[in-house]
Amino acid sequence: MKIGIIGGGAAGLAAAYELTKKGHRAEVFERAPFLAGQASTFPVGGGQLEKGYHHLFVSDTDMVDLIHELGLGDKLEWLESKVGLYYGGRIWDFSTPMDLLRFKPLTLAQRFRVGFWTFVLQKTTNWRKFENVTARDWIVAHMGERVYQVIWEPLLRGKFGEYFDQVSMTWLWGKIYLRVASRGKGLQKERLGYPMGSFGEVFDVLGQRVVEQGGQVQISAGVNRVLVEDGVAKGLEVQLEGQNPESKDYDAVIATTPSYIFTRLVPELPDDYRGLLESAQYLSAVLMILELDRPLSSKYWLNMADRSFPFVAVIEHTNMIDRSLYGGRHIVYFSNYPSRDSEMYRKSGDELLEEFIPHLKRINPDFDRSWILGYHHHKVDGAQPIIGVNYSQKMPDHRTPIKNLYLANTTQIYPEDRGTNYSVRMGRRVAQMVLDDHPGD
Repeated sequence: MKIGIIGGGAAGLAAAYELTKKGHRAEVFERAPFLAGQASTFPVGGGQLEKGYHHLFVSDTDMVDLIHELGLGDKLEWLESKVGLYYGGRIWDFSTPMDLLRFKPLTLAQRFRVGFWTFVLQKTTNWRKFENVTARDWIVAHMGERVYQVIWEPLLRGKFGEYFDQVSMTWLWGKIYLRVASRGKGLQKERLGYPMGSFGEVFDVLGQRVVEQGGQVQISAGVNRVLVEDGVAKGLEVQLEGQNPESKDYDAVIATTPSYIFTRLVPELPDDYRGLLESAQYLSAVLMILELDRPLSSKYWLNMADRSFPFVAVIEHTNMIDRSLYGGRHIVYFSNYPSRDSEMYRKSGDELLEEFIPHLKRINPDFDRSWILGYHHHKVDGAQPIIGVNYSQKMPDHRTPIKNLYLANTTQIYPEDRGTNYSVRMGRRVAQMVLDDHPGD
């Protein structure tokens, strides 16, 4: 069987790997000049660094298993994560239950209430019970308005912007339920995984393995449209860099593009399925990465529960990962999730840097502009789907109404959130759907 795959990110490559491993020919087309999608990398200090921060939780078994399967298991390290919360003009430790008990902006009763309900969420496996309520309403009802305003509202606003009060409690449950799996028993701190050499290396090796197994992986190769005849996907119109469009025949097609791109590739989609796709709303990721000559803070992950900051989180990569991988430089990410029509999205890297610098002194009073050795500015479209209430009823099926055409993107990962682990799992799952639908081929 011959399968065409649109997109060379985690889902597309994982699907191709699964199909070629079972003797089928998969051909992957990636419009960008690199693989790995949102996990792609760029050179820093002699090493490779992700454009967007990435790590693994202990529960990310699909990605961990794949790394070992590719022979890269010896590069995977599990390291202690140091988490902080910026509130009230200072950084609070926020890694363990004991840190919560020391968080004085809340009363002792409020702290116990947060701890109790967080524990309940960590032990709750039925995510459907949270589907019809927003995170805001659930937190206010169970933890109180003050807790919501101090901890959760700034984080939800930072992550989802104007949609902050529409986000389903299922999304927040998933975040909390996932985090506990990365902690040991009792009061141990969280441990996170990272493949030394970068996630980009993992997906480059995955692409090589697809080729070794008889498949094909092409970069700088755009897909103009899916070829459909009488309600059946027959192939792709592909345009390689510098060449004329070419039609290619396939027994099945898997698309891993965002929903708003998929609708352009397949104008033949019926109205009801198209409506589900068009109802999906995305936010972009805007990332500023600084190379510093010394640490900014002692934390790996610093959540900003203070809306006066122009960024929502500070991820100091080299407070967990050995900075020798980047020529001794200290790597710090500053993240935001704006809409594409926002002022922040439109700003240049220079403009954002000038806006951010005065706030770095609030994190570290000793900060000086001379610490900055270099900076990088990246934007990722379609980075974060908006997960509203009753989302499972609005989620499009992987099997589209067009026969032999399948969709696998981040709007279909629910109830989990986007991430390499769930994209790999989804890619392999959709590949198996293709095989199930074509027995004997």
